[in-house]
Amino acid sequence: MSKKIQAVLLSGIAAVLLTGCATSGNPKDPIEGFNRAMYGFNEAIDTAILKPVAKGYDAVLPTPVRTGVTNFFGNIADFFIGVNNLLQGKPAEAVSDLGRVLINSTIGLLGVIDWASDMGLEKHDEDFGQTFGRWGVGDGAYVVLPFFGPRTVRDTVGLVLDVKTDPVGQIDHIPTRNTLMALRIIDNRADLLPADKVIEEAALDKYAYIRDGYLARRRSLIYDGNPPREEAN
Repeated sequence: MSKKIQAVLLSGIAAVLLTGCATSGNPKDPIEGFNRAMYGFNEAIDTAILKPVAKGYDAVLPTPVRTGVTNFFGNIADFFIGVNNLLQGKPAEAVSDLGRVLINSTIGLLGVIDWASDMGLEKHDEDFGQTFGRWGVGDGAYVVLPFFGPRTVRDTVGLVLDVKTDPVGQIDHIPTRNTLMALRIIDNRADLLPADKVIEEAALDKYAYIRDGYLARRRSLIYDGNPPREEAN
């Protein structure tokens, strides 16, 4: 399964390289035609499958159970969030992240209860794409990947590493691994349901709205909420 996922990600990079000559005039989105087509594909999958399942999941499960599921997967993520903070030269944050894993994996019942946040250990959001950005690697072209959605070339390479190091993806028992991966996807999609209405009401062009929002958010995350002013072209 993880090899198939990595193949999807690498195909996204190949698409950028192979179609890079067909520019759209937008330097941040040089393969907009391809990206809009892939965006439409992902929207169709979401409308037909993911969104209805996420709505059912949200309606059936009580809020405390949903919160516990989100916390459980968040606890799994905290370890490599700590690794990325360390790679970014932020040892204090890394120690905090690993402390979260220790606390929530024990008294938090494998992360189901987020005691660490109650104890003042902040939840961070780091990945290998952000680490590359902190190291000075440029964004590269914006690309919409099948199933994974918006990325940049840099973030796609980072996502390959995120998938490669994902503890859930390393589980040998295939039914358990696939069940956990499906549950995480559904839980993540359910968390995004409130944003759907905002996007529908705010965006005349949903594709452009999501693209610009993604790029702005990633830039903010790389600089921990304080990005430098971009130079005018």
